[in-house]
Amino acid sequence: MSSSDAVLHRRAETLYAEHHSWLAGWLRHRMGGEDVAADLAQDTFLRVLASREVPLLLEPRAFLATIARRLMANHYRREAIERAYLEMLAALPEARMPSPEDRKLVLEALCAIDRALDTLPAKAREAFLLAQLEGMKYEDIAARLGVTTRTVGNYMVRAVQACFFAQEHSA
Repeated sequence: MSSSDAVLHRRAETLYAEHHSWLAGWLRHRMGGEDVAADLAQDTFLRVLASREVPLLLEPRAFLATIARRLMANHYRREAIERAYLEMLAALPEARMPSPEDRKLVLEALCAIDRALDTLPAKAREAFLLAQLEGMKYEDIAARLGVTTRTVGNYMVRAVQACFFAQEHSA
């Protein structure tokens, strides 16, 4: 283990020892459940370790809470996507119901696409969703967003690339 890895490990270990209980309680209070809070607390520290950098912190709890808030937002977004997907599945006839394995794969793909679209500028994301979900033509999207048709085409290219690479990374 290199000296920088050892320093990272010691800082992370100290951060965990001094603040894990506080963070788990903070998350329990906000999440209303022990299991999800414990998972998010662990995920918070995993993010710290994955960053390969634990800075010297004046406010370690604020630092951890910021990471945990982002993870909570991701958790709630995933729940919303899963709820919408399950509602759509409930409307399908039994004969067309996908297997549990296929449902999991589709849900993972939907979450990856959601994360990818979230990286786009608002207008690019909106253009993509209007085209894909509403079936709008580029000309109509351009008029609605106040941009040129060519700009809508550029937005679509960016969105499709983001979705493609999201799928590549999740596979």
